[in-house]
Amino acid sequence: MNCWKSINLVKEFGYYRLLFISFLIGLFAFILLYVPVSISHHASHVKESGFLVFIVALLLLPAIHSLTHIFPLIIMNKQVKIVCKVKNRLLPVFSYYTKYLLTKRTSLFVALAPTLFITIPGIAASCFYVDYYVYILLFTAAHIGFSFLDILYVANIVKAPKRAYIEYGDNGFDILLKASH
Repeated sequence: MNCWKSINLVKEFGYYRLLFISFLIGLFAFILLYVPVSISHHASHVKESGFLVFIVALLLLPAIHSLTHIFPLIIMNKQVKIVCKVKNRLLPVFSYYTKYLLTKRTSLFVALAPTLFITIPGIAASCFYVDYYVYILLFTAAHIGFSFLDILYVANIVKAPKRAYIEYGDNGFDILLKASH
């Protein structure tokens, strides 16, 4: 295998710049989602009983997000080693390692899985659960901001050659091509 490109977004853009852009995207997503949904609900009363569940869900968002990256690999019967790290002595964060390299198509599905399994259902749920739509939209907007890195990874993977393989590491990922003989 030859390395076509190594991608480390934190090294390329900087941690705080990525964090700031993610925050702005999450804020912008909330504004864009809140206006049409609140108009469709005709300013209904929001129940305060959903606040505690919202806070717990927001604290568990990194763990939920990382598990939704792992979920498609388990469905496709890929051998996955799951590592659980405890962040700030309180919150679990999951990472994964695969025994084999992932194809471009599989990598795209894994990168977009949180959007398919969290963001889209969150937007739909905000339309159906009138009493809790603000909390659901806040959670969904936070997840959209959180998914900003995934979108950057997808943009790089899409540019890769069709027969590329992706190898994930702790500091980003490598796009590999089979060596031609």
